[in-house]
Amino acid sequence: MIEFQHVYKFLGKKQVLQDVNLTIPDGSVFGLIGENGAGKSTLLRLLSGIYQCDGGKLLLDGERIYDNRSCKQQILFISDDPFQFFHSTLADMKRFYQDWYDIDEALYYRYLKLFQLDEYKPLHNFSKGMKRQAFILLGLAAAPRYLLLDEAFDGLDPIMRRHFKQIIADQIADKKMSVIISSHDLKELQDFCDSFAMLENGTIHTSGLMNEALSDIHHIQMAFLSEVKPEWFKELDIITMQINSRVVKLYVKGDEARIRTYLESLKPLVLELLPVQLEEMFIQEVIHNKEAVHHEL
Repeated sequence: MIEFQHVYKFLGKKQVLQDVNLTIPDGSVFGLIGENGAGKSTLLRLLSGIYQCDGGKLLLDGERIYDNRSCKQQILFISDDPFQFFHSTLADMKRFYQDWYDIDEALYYRYLKLFQLDEYKPLHNFSKGMKRQAFILLGLAAAPRYLLLDEAFDGLDPIMRRHFKQIIADQIADKKMSVIISSHDLKELQDFCDSFAMLENGTIHTSGLMNEALSDIHHIQMAFLSEVKPEWFKELDIITMQINSRVVKLYVKGDEARIRTYLESLKPLVLELLPVQLEEMFIQEVIHNKEAVHHEL
């Protein structure tokens, strides 16, 4: 199990992460979401042992990760721009990875055939998508306990994305691998991840099981005979509210049955509760938090 306990990180004089508290369960596909600059890549670099915490603790099974070879050998990080030696081939990088990880040769050649890559062609001649496939191949063949992926789907075509997700599912089932993914493609994360954390302004804003979080937020549209008043909804946990004369659109947290009963008591002409997607949840939470900061100022 991975635990962030009151973790802080500075890059130069800039505070990138502040008081991060997070537990990442084993055997899961965990999604990191957040705006550009929220600290997702920094968090992954801390987790992989590239960076050291400036405050707090980052633990794997109770042991600090930084400068701990036994912990770091259980973690493999594929960044959005993976490191490679100049003029190196995929075969060269496999030998480099073998200094740290137990590469499964059978898996390596199975995925090499699936991805249709030339292991003796210099990687700098690969397209962005091919290079991404090459390092994903190495990560899967290494079969670490934790595979960290920054912008995992970037450069992959739809067919390769499908293959990749199926392979990950197989690895989790066969080797009990956990996958931690940062991506701007929130639809892919929603379809792929079972748990998540949302980073905002360098700290964890919300986290938990994906299905539970989405089922706890409701997109509501209503129409009334008269002008809508904001105070009608003061009993609800409102994320955002948009009123246009006799029509109102709400994003609300809480139990669906209780919310519906309360709204029906207002006698609307129209009442619709719509399913919420991860991208909607993310946008509404960001809007809500920025409005809250604005009010505080």
